[in-house]
Amino acid sequence: MYSTSDIRKNLKVEIDGVPYVVVTFQFVKPGKGNAFTRCRLKNMVTGAVLDRTYKSGEKLHPAQMEERNMQFLYLGGDMYHFMDTDTYDQVALNEDNVGDAARYLTENLAVSILFFKEKPIGINLPFTVVLEIVETEPGMKGDTATGATKAATTATGFIVQVPLFIKEGEKISVDTRTGEYLERAKD
Repeated sequence: MYSTSDIRKNLKVEIDGVPYVVVTFQFVKPGKGNAFTRCRLKNMVTGAVLDRTYKSGEKLHPAQMEERNMQFLYLGGDMYHFMDTDTYDQVALNEDNVGDAARYLTENLAVSILFFKEKPIGINLPFTVVLEIVETEPGMKGDTATGATKAATTATGFIVQVPLFIKEGEKISVDTRTGEYLERAKD
């Protein structure tokens, strides 16, 4: 059991049999009365946001989450298929569960899948991924002094701002947390 003093960002708790993650929290100690903690919680299954207030000393149930290392196989219809790298079992996640991670998924990418009560509910990506540029405008000579960027479309359909020297067919590293270009990928 968690106490209100254990509340922090990204803490996963179970409320009414549903997993939630703490998005923001604020400890409040009014001049008169008991201290309390205000929390904004996000439902890990539906994405709905919930605001709750907990009095000091209240208990919260930890969410029984399990994380498994898996490999992205393919997109079939609107389902994303993954394979457990230990047991070779396959699971499928729908577009809602994958969310923005879809723009970084390339074949054979190693990811972590979150399970709640043996049901896959989400995905954790590595911090950086390598994506191939399939379409971009050529850079103009002489425009490089300002650190200018241009839009480039990756093989996954994600559009990222890259330096002018990047050409079609090159591979780049992208930060999955911010969606920003990091560097040319090393072979």
